[in-house]
Amino acid sequence: MISSTTTSAFFDRSTQDIGALRAQANTLQGQISSGQRLATASQDPVAAARLRELTRAQTLSAIDTTASNRANADLTLADTTLQSFADAVTQAQGLATQAASAVLNTSQRASIGVQLSQIHSQLVSLANTRDATGNALFGGQVAGGASGQAYTLDASGNASYTGAATATQVSLGEGQSVTTSLTGPEFLSFNVAGAPTDLLATIKTLADALQAGSGNPQAAAQSSLTALGNGLDAIANAQTVVGSRLAFVDLATQHRQTVGDLRTTEQSDLGGTNIASTVVQLQQTLLVLSASQESFTKLASLNLFDKIN
Repeated sequence: MISSTTTSAFFDRSTQDIGALRAQANTLQGQISSGQRLATASQDPVAAARLRELTRAQTLSAIDTTASNRANADLTLADTTLQSFADAVTQAQGLATQAASAVLNTSQRASIGVQLSQIHSQLVSLANTRDATGNALFGGQVAGGASGQAYTLDASGNASYTGAATATQVSLGEGQSVTTSLTGPEFLSFNVAGAPTDLLATIKTLADALQAGSGNPQAAAQSSLTALGNGLDAIANAQTVVGSRLAFVDLATQHRQTVGDLRTTEQSDLGGTNIASTVVQLQQTLLVLSASQESFTKLASLNLFDKIN
């Protein structure tokens, strides 16, 4: 009876040991194939909890990355459009300088007036540039009135701002945000000798005066030069602001990437499989498993067990 019980215990213990080795080998093979050390949270609750935190942070970082990409796109578009503003106003300044010359006649000034009218239309079109989402780039936090434009024209062709008072802000994460553009008045409206002046109105007024030919168009051209110069300065200042915001977005993006790399490293350290050491461990386990199976087979086949039983 004792011999029978001992033999049964031997078989049970051997079977359990071999089963445990097989389970361990399967676990190690799974870790190698998946690249993950933890199959369930119970294997390492502390590490699993930290991995969940890192995963949530990674998800939020992806959202912030999308916002940063949008901010970068809007600011880049604003920068490009402001340069187009500067080019057009520089051209208008050159035309106004010509019109202020005493050697031009009324017909020649009228021709310059037509060109300035075309530049005015170009500037209004630039002022109504749309961002990637279809909203007015320089229209503030809303699209810009019922027309969806930052500036609208009245029956006489005069442009007026119909957007919001402040530009849109985008969160970059970690409590940081950036304004993604400017409102039209921030660079198209300024003061000349303490008097409020609008760049679009200045060019429109000069264009009308030169085409009409009445009054003193030469003096009108001369008096517009100061406003046009101030307008170029306002555009240059706006370009500086947009450039600094782009630099800020770049810094925030670099910081997010650095933190993301550190987070990825920590995730790998906590939950990733060390392939080299795991392969070695698997080989050792398979070696022990093979030896155990071989020993069990030999012992189980001895005649002594048959005689005992």
